[in-house]
Amino acid sequence: MHPFSWSYNPDALLLVPAMLGAYGVASRWFPVDRARAACFAAGSFLLLAVFVSPLDTLARHYLLSAHLLQNVVVAEWAPALLVVGLPTALAVEAGRLPAVRGLTHPLVALPLWLCTYFAWHLPWAYDTALRHPNTLLHAEHACYFVAGAALWWPVVHGRRSGGVKASYLFAAFVLASPLGLLLALLPSAVYGFYESAPRIWGLSPLADQQIAGVTMAAEQAIVFFGVFAYYFMRFVSEDEAREVFRSSRA
Repeated sequence: MHPFSWSYNPDALLLVPAMLGAYGVASRWFPVDRARAACFAAGSFLLLAVFVSPLDTLARHYLLSAHLLQNVVVAEWAPALLVVGLPTALAVEAGRLPAVRGLTHPLVALPLWLCTYFAWHLPWAYDTALRHPNTLLHAEHACYFVAGAALWWPVVHGRRSGGVKASYLFAAFVLASPLGLLLALLPSAVYGFYESAPRIWGLSPLADQQIAGVTMAAEQAIVFFGVFAYYFMRFVSEDEAREVFRSSRA
């Protein structure tokens, strides 16, 4: 297969439009503003892009770095945008369901996301999934997406303070970052599937792995630290507002 051929993944071509259709129907009962609708559309576009564009071909057959980028989109970027895109009223209704309420509790969501990330990146699990693209690889991506949505839910729709949300995001960054750094610093390639894959752009398996690890670590630093900084500043503002209120009552 040519490395830059389009994938035309049937699952993505069916599920993403179905998800957009369901969102359109739901928006009739739960009005949504343009900013949230744009976020949901952007998240849907990202999912479609990583499974239909040549990135999917590169990820399945050639480059670990392409696969890790695909995983980052599925486990972090797309779920974040889709969760932000949900109308608040719809999120409140969904949050009343026991399964959603349990899955999105911070003490469940964060460990679930971390365990999903680390478990699927074990060499034997990673290689096995790639060798079974029509079954296990789909399961891998589904796990990433569900865990990613659970991770971002308490940040976007949770009622906890800015300080709690900032701490939660800082913990996510600190606990997840060793994976990318480890891949970047290991002295040899660890994924047999990509060691035997056709080489392109003159990249050795080790160089490909190092690029993947550095990219993953940098992406998580930017995304998680950026959102952490936002909620930390909210926490500072909330604390200052409380001080002003107490002073006015004294």
